[in-house]
Amino acid sequence: MKNMPRLTWFGHSAFMIELMGKVMLVDPWLTHALSPIRPSDLEKVDYIIITHDHGDHMGDVLEIMKRHRKAKVISIFEIANYIGEALREPNRTIGGNIGGPIYVDDLEIVLTPAYHSSARGSPTGVVIMSKEGTVYHAGDTGIFAEMSFIGELYKPSVALLPIGGHFTMGIREAIKATELIKPQYVIPMHYNTFPVIRADPYKFKKLVEEKVPGVKVVILKPGESFEF
Repeated sequence: MKNMPRLTWFGHSAFMIELMGKVMLVDPWLTHALSPIRPSDLEKVDYIIITHDHGDHMGDVLEIMKRHRKAKVISIFEIANYIGEALREPNRTIGGNIGGPIYVDDLEIVLTPAYHSSARGSPTGVVIMSKEGTVYHAGDTGIFAEMSFIGELYKPSVALLPIGGHFTMGIREAIKATELIKPQYVIPMHYNTFPVIRADPYKFKKLVEEKVPGVKVVILKPGESFEF
């Protein structure tokens, strides 16, 4: 029986996404208090995608890369260069920029704008496309009108949106983002890791279902998976 495309949330913005037989990590900060796993628990990693260079998103990328010798990083050019230099293995990074597709194996990956900050390069979101489905991880961002283009161009099956406020969108803004993107499913992230980003995902779910009919909100606990 063919495996379904699947994603697993490890709390904060850290996800494992499984598409076309490949295992991808996005923003792999696995050593925070809510994460159910540690880098040593990962069995397979093909690609690691970093949206920006803040510590809660770069996370444990260097340790994971050292443990999984065939894994490669995909990120904005400056972050990819930094990781390649830190590992002394520049051939294990794929540096791109915001705009057109990056092709790896049977996947098409697009780095998208994000309204945030980053010491190295521009902050990004990422769209991961395949024949099995499409996932949009917004990264850390405020809302912006061009999210409608992401929905129109890439038609994500699943959108992963921050709701914690303070550093990113809060619930109100994430509801509008859902309306602009119109995914099949939306999963809230980047909340409740620490007090300043406390938010109620069930409030988000209730309001999305009222204001954006047709979009299903999936609330995961750290360690839970969703097949789509």
